[in-house]
Amino acid sequence: MRTFAVVGHLARTDGDFTLDDLPGSGGRFDLLCRCVQAALSLSHTLRRDTECYLILQGEPVPPRTLVIRGGEVRSFHPDERSTAALLRKALSLPVGMMFRPASPGIYVRAAGLETLLAEQSFVLAEEEGEDIRDTENLPMAFLLSDHLNFTDEERDRFSVYPRVSVGPRSLHADQAITLIHNELDRREAGWN
Repeated sequence: MRTFAVVGHLARTDGDFTLDDLPGSGGRFDLLCRCVQAALSLSHTLRRDTECYLILQGEPVPPRTLVIRGGEVRSFHPDERSTAALLRKALSLPVGMMFRPASPGIYVRAAGLETLLAEQSFVLAEEEGEDIRDTENLPMAFLLSDHLNFTDEERDRFSVYPRVSVGPRSLHADQAITLIHNELDRREAGWN
């Protein structure tokens, strides 16, 4: 199972944002939707072996974590607006510390990064990491940040995690996810 987790530092933690203004009223929810699309979409199908976590840290009730599982999700269309509508519906539900199903393949809980890090280990995907093409035994779980860099506090928490880089330039998180998938696909196909 491939896993991507993206920290949304300003992303709304309730369903109270407009689909017409995902960057503003959603706290850059547009970027998070693109990350979900990059994590789960293939041409004419979905990556059924992939899940994408969104760790939302914005107002009004942080934190919230959404998980979208490619093997279970239904009614998933390859555009930001419909993805945002599915996730907004999930965020409107009352939740506790355990994942609550919101729709097929989409779950939400009132827990954040600390909980997720206690459950699973990740490789940090960031510019200062080792070139992904030079990394042997590449794991299948990657942690990324939204349009903001990780905070110093978050970086301290991640000090034990290995770091990989997808290239010499700073990219959007969704672009990095695409390149990570490409590298994993190439390795699985024996192209490296």
